[in-house]
Amino acid sequence: MAKAPKAIRERAAKLRAEIDDLRYRYHVLDDPEVTDAVYDSLTQELLEYEQKYPELKTPDSPTQRVGGEAREEFSKVDRGEERRMTSLADAFSEKDLRAWFTRLRNVLGEDIEPEFYGDLKMDGLAIELEYNSKGLLVQAATRGNGVVGEDVTENVKTIDAIPLRLRKTPPGDTMFVRGEIYLPKKEFLRVNRELEKAGEKTYANPRNVAAGAIRQLDPKVTASRNLSFFAYGIWRSAATTHAKTYQMLREYGFPVNPHGRILRSLDEVVSFHGEMAKKRGQLDYQIDGTVITINDNALFLQAGVVGKAPRGAIAYKFPAEEATTVVKDIAVQVGRTGALTPVAHLEPVQVGGVTVSHATLHNADEITRLDIRVGDTIVLSRAGDVIPKVQSVIQRLRPKGTKAYQFPKTCPVCGTAVVRDDSEVAIRCPNASCPARNARSLGHFVSRGALDIEGLGPERLELLADAGLVSDAADLFALEAGDIAGLERM
Repeated sequence: MAKAPKAIRERAAKLRAEIDDLRYRYHVLDDPEVTDAVYDSLTQELLEYEQKYPELKTPDSPTQRVGGEAREEFSKVDRGEERRMTSLADAFSEKDLRAWFTRLRNVLGEDIEPEFYGDLKMDGLAIELEYNSKGLLVQAATRGNGVVGEDVTENVKTIDAIPLRLRKTPPGDTMFVRGEIYLPKKEFLRVNRELEKAGEKTYANPRNVAAGAIRQLDPKVTASRNLSFFAYGIWRSAATTHAKTYQMLREYGFPVNPHGRILRSLDEVVSFHGEMAKKRGQLDYQIDGTVITINDNALFLQAGVVGKAPRGAIAYKFPAEEATTVVKDIAVQVGRTGALTPVAHLEPVQVGGVTVSHATLHNADEITRLDIRVGDTIVLSRAGDVIPKVQSVIQRLRPKGTKAYQFPKTCPVCGTAVVRDDSEVAIRCPNASCPARNARSLGHFVSRGALDIEGLGPERLELLADAGLVSDAADLFALEAGDIAGLERM
C-alpha cells in the first residue's frame, strides 16, 4: 500500500489537533466553537485519509474516541470495557448506507436479508440509567469516553420523563437503560429569552442547553430547564428484537420515540429517512438524521463492534447545511455591468444535499473581512435553496507560506485598469467593449444554432454573470448543480 504523501501527513496531523480541540470544547467545556456539521465534516475528511493510508491512524486519533472526559466536579462511573457505551458510525448518503450493508454481509454472510429498525437520531445527550432489583433508579451516568462517565444522578432525577421507579420489577439484580436527554425547541427559545433579558450569553442550540443543564452543580438549575427524555436501549436486553426492546421499555415506564418502526429492506430505510427529513421541521426537538439498527438482537450481537461503533447499526445523517472544504483557487469573473466578482474554486463538497465546487466571495471587501486565501480550509453553508456562502476560515488549518489575496488592478478579460466608485463596494471594468460585458456572444454560444442548451436564455445568462459564476463560455462547463441551486428561477 502506498505511503501517504508529506502534504497529506501534515494535513492529517493538523486535522487531529483541530478536531481534538473542538471535541474538548464541545464535551468538556460545553462551549462549542463550531456546529456539529462542521465537526462532522472535518472528522469525515480525517477518516477518509486514515482509510486510504492506514499508517495515519494513531491510537489518539479523534476517529477512535467516544464522547469526552469526565469533569472533576462529578464523581466518576467506571463501566468497564464490557459495558462500554459505544457511538455510531455515520452514513452521509444512500451510497454510504449501502456500503455499510455490504460490509455487514461480508461479516454475517452474503445471504442475510435482515429487518431493520428505524429511529430518529436525537441531537441531545446520551445517558445510562441504573435500576436495582426493586426497580428504583440508583444511578445516572453520562457516556463520557464510553468507559468512564460522570455521576449526574441528582440532576437526572429532576427530569419528569425518566421514571424514578419502574412500572414492573426488572428480571435481574440490575438493569441498565440507555437513552437521550434533550431540550424541546420551545424550551430552548424560553431559556434563551430569559438569558437575553438578564444580559447573559445565550446558547447556540438545544443540545448545548441539555448538556450544560445535566452538568450543573445545582439540581435546581437542571430542573428549571424542563428537559425531556427518550429511551432507546437496554444493556443485554432479553428481547429477541430491537422493536421488542422498545416495547419492553414502554412497559417499564419509559417514553420511546413514536416515529420508530420496523423496516423490511434498504429501500424502506431510504424511504423512512426521506420521510423523517420532511417532518424534521415539524418536530418539537432537534434531529440530525435517523438511526438504522438490525432488528434481530442476536444478529446485531453477532455482527460485533469495530473501533468505537457496533457494526449492526449506523447513523444515517441528513444532508449537512454546513461543511468544510479547501480553497483551490480564487478567480475573478466579470459581469455584464463590468463588476468584478471574486469566486472561490473549491474541492467539491456535499452541503445542503448537493455538490458544491464554487462559491461567490462577492467583492474585495468580503475577501479582506474573511482574510481568505488559496489553500485555506473554510466553513461553507447552504441551507434550503440558498446559494453557497463562505461563513469563515479555520485559521489553525492554514498551510504555511500562504499569502493574502491581491485583487487585480486590471480587468482579467480585456486588461483595462479597473475603477472603484467611493459610493459602492464593487470594483468595475470601465471598458464598454469588454468581451465579458457583451452577453450577445455568450447568448449565441448557447443558442439553438450552436450548442442549443435548453433553458439557458439571456435572462439566466445575466443571472449567472451577475452572481460571478460565468463570464465566458468555458465557465458554463465548470458549474455544479449546487453552485446554482439557490439562484432565482434555478
